[in-house]
Amino acid sequence: MAQIDAFFKMMHELGASDLHLSTGSQPIIRLHGEMQRVKYKELEHEELKKMLYEITPENKIKIFEETGDVDFSYEVPGLARYRANFFLQRRGIAAVFREIPQKILTIEELGLPPILKNLAMLPKGLVLVTGPTGSGKSTTLAAIIDYANRQRKDHILTIEDPIEFVHKPINCLINQREVGRDTLSFQAALRGALREDPDIILVGEMRDLETIQLALEAAETGHLVFGTLHTISASKTVDRIIEVFPAEMQGQIRSSLAESLRAIIAQNLFKRVDRPGRVAALEILIATPAVRNLIRENKIFQINSVIETGKKFGMQSIDDAIMQLLQQKIISPEDAYNKAVNKTKFRQFLTQPPEDFTEV
Repeated sequence: MAQIDAFFKMMHELGASDLHLSTGSQPIIRLHGEMQRVKYKELEHEELKKMLYEITPENKIKIFEETGDVDFSYEVPGLARYRANFFLQRRGIAAVFREIPQKILTIEELGLPPILKNLAMLPKGLVLVTGPTGSGKSTTLAAIIDYANRQRKDHILTIEDPIEFVHKPINCLINQREVGRDTLSFQAALRGALREDPDIILVGEMRDLETIQLALEAAETGHLVFGTLHTISASKTVDRIIEVFPAEMQGQIRSSLAESLRAIIAQNLFKRVDRPGRVAALEILIATPAVRNLIRENKIFQINSVIETGKKFGMQSIDDAIMQLLQQKIISPEDAYNKAVNKTKFRQFLTQPPEDFTEV
């Protein structure tokens, strides 16, 4: 048993999502969204380095020592998997570990809208799950892939950096590829994917022009493609995809995106006040003909209006989702106000409404 496993056991028993180990600081966990110090001595560089290197593959140590950054996954048998990131900072080495549960929660268990089941059953197209770092994108995608795995008889191919949730084949064949271990890059894996007879492709992160372009091509050629981006709303996601490309290509990409897009889910996590834990609020955009036309004609600013009027198609705005959680007394008025887009709607629920200097 590695020395660091004791921290993972403690983290798991408390229900923490992240563990921070940093030279010159006590260990810190993130519990229900809040950082809490662990009663332990301040970590020294050499001591922490030895502890971290004990669980790190040799090729990852080499990458870290050459670049100062590295990502990989680590599993404690019978406990959980962990997504690891090492980096260098002023005082020395530091690391962050995110716990990935061994059990994949279902769409129902997560309390997600039933329309996500429809997205898992689409024959082709592009479905994007977006949100800030730590907003539960991977958990939502895992639930969608799990539903497809149970309901379909297809080939699911995932490309991740690193692999997070491990899916066991149920009715589908599932092949999970890790960037850096099984393939050189997202781009190389996506180019190869089209020759590997997949029905569903999961792209862990669409972070650059070539990856986005290849994902769009895969969606256009009859595959169902799921991907993630670090954007905070459906309209911002469309903007981000188009703006990645040079000006002379943007018209073609708008047309391609309008043709292949099926849905965008933009989500954020909130601390629960009814019981320990966190809950996601989801903005859902369904690519109806009206939405496709707005993308094609570069009228992205009108997408929010379509979401407001598209409830019959399963659409919902992030503010409506937050309001629903607030009215059910699942989240606090303060948290709702802080993460809402239109804060005016939520001021009435605050006992002492703050003066937001950014909106004066």
